[in-house]
This record gives sequence, C-alpha cells and structure tokens, in this order.
Amino acid sequence: MPLKEAALKHLRGILGPGRLDVEIEGRACNAYDATGQIHTPDAVAYPETKDEIAAILRLANAMEFPVAPRGAGTGMTGGCLAVQGGLVLSTARMRRVVSLDPANMVARVEPGVVCGRFQEEVEAMGLFYPPDPSSAAFSTLGGNVAECAGGPRAVKYGVTRDYVLGLEAVTGAGACIRCGVQTAKGVVGYDLTRLITGSEGTLAVITQITLRLLPKPASTLTMTAVYDSVEDAARTVSAIFQAGIVPCAIEYLDQAALVCAEDYMRAGLPTDAGAVLLLAADGSLSQTREDAARLEEVCRFRGARAFEAAGEKTEKLWAARKSLSPALFRHGPHKINEDIVVPRSRIPEMVRKINEIRERTGLVMVTFGHAGDGNMHVNIMLDKNNPGALEKADKAVDEVFALTLALGGTISGEHGVGATKMRWFGQEIHEEERALMLAVKRAFDPKGILNPGKIFG
Repeated sequence: MPLKEAALKHLRGILGPGRLDVEIEGRACNAYDATGQIHTPDAVAYPETKDEIAAILRLANAMEFPVAPRGAGTGMTGGCLAVQGGLVLSTARMRRVVSLDPANMVARVEPGVVCGRFQEEVEAMGLFYPPDPSSAAFSTLGGNVAECAGGPRAVKYGVTRDYVLGLEAVTGAGACIRCGVQTAKGVVGYDLTRLITGSEGTLAVITQITLRLLPKPASTLTMTAVYDSVEDAARTVSAIFQAGIVPCAIEYLDQAALVCAEDYMRAGLPTDAGAVLLLAADGSLSQTREDAARLEEVCRFRGARAFEAAGEKTEKLWAARKSLSPALFRHGPHKINEDIVVPRSRIPEMVRKINEIRERTGLVMVTFGHAGDGNMHVNIMLDKNNPGALEKADKAVDEVFALTLALGGTISGEHGVGATKMRWFGQEIHEEERALMLAVKRAFDPKGILNPGKIFG
C-alpha cells in the first residue's frame, strides 16, 4: 500500500529535515537483503530516538500503513524487506554504546551498533561478547537480536538470546516498553525479553539492548582436520563431544565449499579433501593446549589424514570461512541458502542424504556450517533464468526440509523464517502453537502494521 502524501507530511514532522527519504535512490538502497529479493519501500525513515519510533508507529496505526524495521540488511530470509510496501524504519542512526560496566560485565547499546565494532571495543577492555555471526563486520546488534543470530562460537557460548538481559522497545501499537533486567538473575513475570528476541521485527522495534559480557579468554587456538571422507568428518563431530571436549567452534566445509573458499581467499585450504573441520579451542593457555592435543587424537582416530594448528593462517582461515556466502557465486548467479539443524548424532546421515540429492538431481549443492551444534548451511546455486532450474531447486529444498524434520531437526537455526520460509512453517509448527503465536502477535501489534508478510504469511 503506497504511503499517501498526508502520511509523508506527518512523518516529516516527526523526523525533521533530511531523515525521511522518498527519493528512488534511497529507497532502492533499502529494497534488498542477502536473499536477492527486491521490494522497494515507499519511503525510508531514519529515527534517532525511542520517542520518534513510537510516534512513527502510532501514526502507522492511525493511517494504517505497514512498517518494516531494518538494521544493516544482511539477513538471509527477507526479514527487513518491505514486502507490502509502506515504510522502512532504519535504525542505522541509533549507534551509541550507551554504557559499558566492566565491574558487572554489562553493556547497554542502541540497535544500530555494528556487532564487530562492539566486540573490538569490549575486547580492548578485557571483556568478551561471544555471538559472532558471519556478517559481524556489517550486521547490527539490533538486527542480531531481532533474528537471534548465531555463529561459529554458539557451540560453546550459545546464541544472541543467551546474552540479552533486557530490552527497551516500541510495540507495533506504538507503546514504549522496558523488559528484562540488568542483573545475572531475574524471574519476575513473563520473559518478554526472550519473546522479542528472535521475533524478526514482527512484535516490536528494539530501541536499546542490555547485554551480558564475559571475561575475554586468555588464549585461542585454531586447528584444521582434513578428511578424504565426508562421512568420517561428520562422525568426528559427535565423537569430540563424547570424548568430553567442548571446543568454542567446529565448522564443517565439504569439498565444494573448500574449492569456493580457496578460490576466493587463497587461505591454503586443501581443495582435494572430501571435507575439512575448522576447530577452535579457547581458555587458559594450558587448557587450549590440552584441548588441542585431545582434539587431534579424536580427529586422527576418526580418519583425519592431517591435523595441524593454523598458526599464522588463523585470521585468513576464518576470513575464508566467513567469505563463503559471496564466494559461492562462482557457481551461479542465484543462491538458495538454507540453515537446517539436526542433532549432532544425525549429522552423518544428513550429510549422506544431501550427497544423494546432489548426485540424483545434478544440482550444485554446497554444504558448510556450524557442525558443532548441528547447524548445516545447505546452498543451492543456480540460474533462475534457466527453464525448470528453480522448480528443481525448490523440490530439493522440500526434500532437505522433510529429511531434517524426520531426523528431529528444525528448518532454521539462525536465519529465521522471514518471507522466504513461510510455506514450510506449518510443517514444523502445529496449528495449536501457531494460534498461540498469532495471539501474541495481535497483543503486540493489533492492526498488523509491523513487518507484515513475514513468518505466518
């Protein structure tokens, strides 16, 4: 629904000069995310305060136009796209670190703070913010909270929700709320903080976040284990935990991923391998050395042909891993990127089934991801302009999701549902639970103006 001139006039009054963009250039810059889909909004608002956001949402309710909250636009499922037109509400100008409290290891930040910059700032103080999505150099903390972002270190430290103590937010109805605590414990009332975290911008616009921090580990060591067999690499993951070792990261790359990453970054990855595990241990110096020795023992016993510490290649190896998403486009102009999760013990079976689908269909399928917590990124590269290509890829995704659920998994571990996974939502969430979720949605956003066309359809 296009924004009417009356609404634009009110928005200009709320925001002041230069903070409502109606020009095609500015709207086009906010029309896409990492899905490649294009949904051009009618206008883009750049509020700087909670009160401005509340005024915008009250106006949206009164004049009934949709609002899509947006962070940095790095999402993989269209969560920030204005799929029904209307207004994109960008938090890009809300980028203050409000406070850092080393004594209590707590920080308060605005949603537009870039994750990687925040990590650098707290690490300079001897503190540690563990969540590390691959987009950390660009993605914002508000977007990370809205999507409950994960990353390689989730296997040991958990995901974004495990570090969100409290929130300030504005509901879809325009009410300013404060939920959660600034303390290590707090159990008064329902946990609205966790409810909003991961709600993909459909319940409220986050305006401030209280984050829990940890002491910075004294030592971190990265290693690679090289396998000829993808099944051996997959089986190693469960074996590591059965041996009582909890690394801070276990990343899995199949051969296609290795070739892409090496071609893109020249990090010294073995492109002739069937698969590689990229592992990391952290803690005290003695602890990391002990963990590294035990990891080598397990990996070699499970069939690794080579195992070595990354040493000077550490930064380049992690850069190569985090560059995989753009590197994949050497295989085709379009990408379908799914982030399934299965129990760790079922990873070998999932890997075997994916390989069967790849061989049977002839599709270019590249698999990598956070194997330590069972989170596998299954990427299908294609040219959607080729007749039948998209239909074949969609059928493969249907099959991958069906297998994932049959193995006790979930169709999304960190990307969310957004606009791209809605048609599979009902395969995982039963009607009773869906009805409860919709009732929660109505309580926060009775007119449905906040991020419509996401999750539920």
